Amino acid sequence: MALFFGGLVRSKNVLSVLAQCMGIAGIVTLLWWAVGYSLVFAPGNAFIGGLDYAFFRGVDATPNPTYSNWVSHNVFAMFQLMFAIITPALLIGAAAERIKFTSMMLISVLWLFFVYIPVAHMAWGSTGLFNGVANPGAAIKAIDFAGGFAVEMASGWSALALVWLLGPRKGYGRDPMPPHSMVLAMAGAGLLWVGWYGFNVGSALGADGVASNAFVATTLAAAVASLLWPALEWILHGKPTVLGFCSGIVAGLVAITPGAGFVGSGAAVAIGALGTFVSFFAAMRLKHLLKYDDALDTFGVHGVAGTVGTLLTGVFASVAINPNLQANLGGLAGNLLWLEQLKAMGIVVVVAVAGTLAATWITRLVVGLRPETEDEIAGLDYLDHGETGYRYDEN
Repeated sequence: MALFFGGLVRSKNVLSVLAQCMGIAGIVTLLWWAVGYSLVFAPGNAFIGGLDYAFFRGVDATPNPTYSNWVSHNVFAMFQLMFAIITPALLIGAAAERIKFTSMMLISVLWLFFVYIPVAHMAWGSTGLFNGVANPGAAIKAIDFAGGFAVEMASGWSALALVWLLGPRKGYGRDPMPPHSMVLAMAGAGLLWVGWYGFNVGSALGADGVASNAFVATTLAAAVASLLWPALEWILHGKPTVLGFCSGIVAGLVAITPGAGFVGSGAAVAIGALGTFVSFFAAMRLKHLLKYDDALDTFGVHGVAGTVGTLLTGVFASVAINPNLQANLGGLAGNLLWLEQLKAMGIVVVVAVAGTLAATWITRLVVGLRPETEDEIAGLDYLDHGETGYRYDEN
């Protein structure tokens, strides 16, 4: 993701984005070990877990049967850390080129506790409010295979709130702001496609039929999306762009994430296509219509495609694909599951927006948000890190 985001910003801000990605990886890892993992996956109430696993107490090579009968508990915790790191890092794409390093770090820490941890527990925790697959007592019988609620919707809708609070970059809508290196962005998109198999296939927690189905669904959704986005560009603007191929790949991967282990191949193609179609117009039209500066389209891609994919998961989920749906969902699968998805989606949007407002407000009070105008125009690489990624400056 660092390569993808780094390639899409202007050269004067590339190190700023890379530093934010690396900083979040380090600090979230330590917080996950201390309390984050426990607050998501330890037994608790419907909204938050307890502290049974704080500082990885009891998280060892013995399987935790609550989540898997054979995967070591520490391996499961590390697998889930991947989601915890990348989700706040997605906010970088919304705030890129106009937020200080210290501000992004503090927002990410607060956001982890205000948004990610409660949403992840509600979606995946054994006592979660809408963990319809694993929690027989869940008030809402929703499903999320690999991050529709906790990763894509949570980060996407938070990104929309953050861009409204930050305001646009200096010169936005007036000065050209093209990506400085589509080569880096393309390399990043390719790595994301490969890495996404770890997300989606790995969420099966086993080398079984559900995992193989997730592999197929992920591939098909990304493939149709990688063609659809540049095809729409070609029709509307006369040329397909490399950025369009990259954006399509990511939109398709995002859309299929919540349903990868629940839907068949035909449904995967439909979800990838529909999620990308709506995402394209959100990123290419809605953003300009409403005049918000979502720098790298975190809302337009992750928020919109993730929302569409999460809803469509409730439409296309099949017991034949994933027998685990039968145990606690029964007749909901293929019937009224989409309504349960809508209920959970509404909760996620409220938590995401409210949590982002709180995290941003606190950060503004403590360290401020944006650099001085002249520093922002000059670029954040030297301001925040005392170094530059290229030998020339660009305005």
